[in-house]
Parts: sequence; structure tokens; C-alpha cells
Amino acid sequence: ISFNAIDSALSSLKNCQSYINSGMDVATQVALDLVESFNDEEDVNNMEKVMLEYATMDRELNHYIKAFEETINQVKREKPENLPDLENLAQEKFLEMESENSDSDFQRNEKYMYFKDQLKEMKKQYHANDTIEQIDEDIAVTRSQMNFICPITQMTMKRPVRNKVCGHSYEEDAILEMIQTQKQKKKKVRCPKMGCSHVDVKGSDLVPDEALKRVIDSQNKQ
Repeated sequence: ISFNAIDSALSSLKNCQSYINSGMDVATQVALDLVESFNDEEDVNNMEKVMLEYATMDRELNHYIKAFEETINQVKREKPENLPDLENLAQEKFLEMESENSDSDFQRNEKYMYFKDQLKEMKKQYHANDTIEQIDEDIAVTRSQMNFICPITQMTMKRPVRNKVCGHSYEEDAILEMIQTQKQKKKKVRCPKMGCSHVDVKGSDLVPDEALKRVIDSQNKQ
């Protein structure tokens, strides 16, 4: 049996995934732009709906690819004399996977969860400062600037990354260097933020803190 045509089709499907990923990146940036420019809440909510549609498409595509791969592997393993209807077999597997869909699936979609996290941070940075400023402008400035300081370098961050586990942010180069140094000593890295109990910071847990970077850049321009 020649599976070249099927492999080629699967490869095309995987290319579609990269387009979905790019779309999710763009939607994230647009949503953050909307919060930063104090746009209508409804516009921001619409971007969240767009992200949900992308995440749903991504899940469906993953199921489709998985269903076809499992079908092909099954046929290769069993080597039947008469080739079964691969499309029907794959469709059955696909529908079975789709029947088990639930909203919690989206928590495994990294780009969707990153979007939710950064949007929450962005709203917190901008809207929290609004509330405080009405009380005391000096406190607002001091409090927000404290969030800009890297706990390792004690300087304002230029490229902040956020720890998905404990939620603290650090200067990217500084935390990566710390992880590398401790790795050579075969030791774990404790979160350098004072009072944090997280004792195993990993490079894979770090994501760019786009929301914080935007707030810092905006303050620097002022």
C-alpha cells in the first residue's frame, strides 16, 4: 500500500495548524492593543470570541490528524488482505474524539491560555492604575513602578517573562542565566521574588509578558 498521498494530505493539514497559530498570535496582539488604547469592552470581548473559534478549529484539526494517523498505523499493523475504507474508519475515530469534547479542552491550548492570562494582566495594569490614581497619583506611580523592577537585576525590565506557575515576572536574560548556572550545579532555581514559595523555576514555564512590557514601554515614553 502506498501511503504517500495520505502523508502529503496530513502534511497539508499540519500547515493549516501553523496558520491557526499565527491567527491566534495576531488576535492576542489586537486584544492587547484594544485594552491599551482604552477601547470599548465589547471589542475586547469580540477578540476573545475570535480566540475561542481559533481554539475550537485547532482542537478539531488535531482530532482529524490524530484519527487519520491512528487509522493508518492500525492498517499498517494489521496488514489486511483487502484495504478497508480508510476515510470511513478515520471519520469514525474522528467523531468518537469529537463526542468527548468539553470546554476544559481549551485549558490545554497554550496560545488560548496565554491570551487569557495576558489579557487579564493587561486589564489589571491599566484599570487598577485608574482606580488608584483617583485616590493618590503618587501611590499609583510607585506601586506600578515596583512591578517593573526585576527581582534579580533590581532594574526596570526590558524583556519581561512571566512564570506560568507562580505568576511572577523577571528579566528574560537574568532568569535564563540563573537557570543555566544552577543547572550546571545540578540545583533547582527558587523563584527570586521575595516571599514566593515556588522552588523549581524551569525555562519551559516562562512566557513573554507582553502586557507588562507594554505598560513599561508606555511609562518610559512619558
